[in-house]
Amino acid sequence: MKPAIRGIAVNTFRESARNKMFYLLVFFGILFALSSKLVSFLTLGDAMKVLKDTGLAAINFFCVLIAIFTGINLVYKEIEKKTVFNILSKPLSRDEFIAGKFLGLALTMLTALGAMAVIFFAFVAVSGGGFDLGILLYFFMLYLELLVIVAISLLFSSFTTPILSFIFTVSLYLIGQVMWTFNEFKDYLAIPLWRVFTQGLYYLLPNLHKFNIKNEVVMGTAIDPWSVLFSVLYALAYVLALLALTVLIFRRREFQ
Repeated sequence: MKPAIRGIAVNTFRESARNKMFYLLVFFGILFALSSKLVSFLTLGDAMKVLKDTGLAAINFFCVLIAIFTGINLVYKEIEKKTVFNILSKPLSRDEFIAGKFLGLALTMLTALGAMAVIFFAFVAVSGGGFDLGILLYFFMLYLELLVIVAISLLFSSFTTPILSFIFTVSLYLIGQVMWTFNEFKDYLAIPLWRVFTQGLYYLLPNLHKFNIKNEVVMGTAIDPWSVLFSVLYALAYVLALLALTVLIFRRREFQ
């Protein structure tokens, strides 16, 4: 990694880690994950499955919030405060600036998710559950999903305001969770052109449902290794495509 990219990444990580919103969301993520024990007491059925289900869902929710809220301000804040002029005046290209920002936030998300995962594993062990490799795989898949969300928020942050970035990112996130329905919906369309359009949207928009293995982990069912491998390749390709588009937009942007 080039020193310039590493410098931007480290600075982005430090800046994100100093954000009070970051600590607040991590705190609530851990709190709600631990509160799953209370939910398991109030629910009929396997208490450990309920604990895992509610705990993992809470961690997922707050990690997504962290990715969105920290990502939408990454580039816009530098432009608004005009610090981007000082940064780009150094021997640093716009491509390296975007790459550094993404890697810095990726490290931030890894730190937040890692902290929640360690505490959740300890909590499961104290509650009488053993070490579940399925949960570890769940966190890995969740991290891939977070990287895609970070890349989406970084894309919108490069050319619009935080409010619009938030709206666009949340919209794509929600669409990405139900993207699997597009493949089934096209079969009910009578006009071939609409079927092609729907199929195009299916491949163009992020399919975040590919990373969701919570049900399999909670129920203890087998997870297809080929599906996991495909999800890894999908995340890599989609993130690279988003970063390439972000770089293209950022290159053409004029600062005033």
